[in-house]
Amino acid sequence: IRRVPLILIGSCSSAVLSAASVTTVPQRKLHHAVIPKGKGGRSSSSGIAATVFGATGFLGRYVVNRLGRIGSQIVLPHRCDQYDIMYLRPMGDLGQIIFMEWDARNKESIKRALEHSNVVINLVGREWETSNYRYEDVFVTIPQQIAKAARAAGITKFVHMSHLNADIRSPSKYLRNKAVGEAAVRDEFPDAIIMKPSEIFGREDRFFNYYANMRWFGNAVPLISLGKKTVKQPVHVVDVAKAIINAVRDPDANGKTYALVGPNRYLLHDLVEYIYAVAHRPFVPYPLPRPLYHLAAQFFAMNPFEPWTTADKVDRFHTTDLKYPGLPGLEDLGITPSTVEQKAIEILRRHRRFRYLEADLDETKPAKTVNY
Repeated sequence: IRRVPLILIGSCSSAVLSAASVTTVPQRKLHHAVIPKGKGGRSSSSGIAATVFGATGFLGRYVVNRLGRIGSQIVLPHRCDQYDIMYLRPMGDLGQIIFMEWDARNKESIKRALEHSNVVINLVGREWETSNYRYEDVFVTIPQQIAKAARAAGITKFVHMSHLNADIRSPSKYLRNKAVGEAAVRDEFPDAIIMKPSEIFGREDRFFNYYANMRWFGNAVPLISLGKKTVKQPVHVVDVAKAIINAVRDPDANGKTYALVGPNRYLLHDLVEYIYAVAHRPFVPYPLPRPLYHLAAQFFAMNPFEPWTTADKVDRFHTTDLKYPGLPGLEDLGITPSTVEQKAIEILRRHRRFRYLEADLDETKPAKTVNY
């Protein structure tokens, strides 16, 4: 509390002076770490103190790096051993990356993780269900609890990661729960910034690498209807990370929903064909009926560790990406989206044989695009 003298103009009685000699003005305590200073870069301070839930995942490392390079203080709640995520520590200046153990089902644990932050980013997600965490827990209950805690703590910026194809009518349970979670977050935190990316590709992705690794099961690649009835518009992981940071820094982004997609749309068949062309591997697609694909996927889903694929993943990858012409996108956040042809070599070079390791990308014919 700061005491400010009350300025009195004219003559006042001694009673008034004694009764109103001072007035109190409530003032929020501001930590020096959130006062912007410096010329920019990791050793400056951007004024952002962010808690990133789900930072140990694929997208998380890119978001943390982008926050760290502008000089932000970052709290990383995690459930794994701290030494398993030491690769995140150099992404920020000394003392700016703070690791904190948390329990997703403990409300006090969530509250502790964000009590000193002014930005909260929820990237919590999982591609398969376990006996401990169902899709309802990961995509609905946990985001809802985080949004509720963020609103109670007075957080002004909350970013929630959804999916472009999130739809309550989707055949994929993953996408149905994404839609329910999106609505739950909006109810708890009306000013939340919701990101709806399409399938994300990058070095550690489970999209391009998923199809490229199918060569280990023979050169034949199973696709429902040969992949000619599915249209995909993949987006690069760095573009999604940039979008999150730009939305955090944009005062007009609160309450908006962004559709994050790449610049081109492809038939799934043509996209997978291009993946194998860049990897210099033979591409032999064959049509597999959905029930048989589900049966094979259920066999892989029995893996007690990370399953290779699941029936739900089959449905999700064979869902055509929706169009949202009315929603803002990457361009509205000042980002020029990268094409698949620009970034594919970074992901797929490791899938090449030694003789093709240094082959130029110009030797590969670009994938055909579609407009529907």
